[in-house]
Amino acid sequence: MNRLTLFASAAALSCGLLASVALAEVVGEVGVDWIGNDIIVEAVADPEVKGVTCHVTYFDRSIIDRLKQGNWFEDPSNSSIACRQTGPIEIGDIDLSKGGEEVFRQGRSLIWKDLLVKRIYDKTNDTLVYLAHSRQVVEGSAKMSISTVPLYGEEVTWTSGKP
Repeated sequence: MNRLTLFASAAALSCGLLASVALAEVVGEVGVDWIGNDIIVEAVADPEVKGVTCHVTYFDRSIIDRLKQGNWFEDPSNSSIACRQTGPIEIGDIDLSKGGEEVFRQGRSLIWKDLLVKRIYDKTNDTLVYLAHSRQVVEGSAKMSISTVPLYGEEVTWTSGKP
């Protein structure tokens, strides 16, 4: 777990925010340049939808880059997400509203910026939509990424009854 993930997890636990929010596991770290900047790949299992795993990538700035650029607390908002069925899907009590439900949150700066993953249920197409985006206290970011998981076949069950 990197420093920001550890800090965000500790802060969220102390505030009681992780009741239904998933924790991420770092599964890859790719060096980008000679000063230590990396692309991190994390696996996030949806806590309310067993059998679905999302892989989220983001840029992790090195200490050298932070000192060189002079903007110590800033991280880019770039991220990408891919979600797939990784086992039989069992859907728990999920939010079915158009606004969806937060599945994952990670601090991308000490205070101001979060990387969020929200799950939205597309009833018409019987599909789960996962949206990764950045949120800042002052203003949001237009950088986002989506992935979908269709819900068809015999390997999908609803524990709370299908809507």
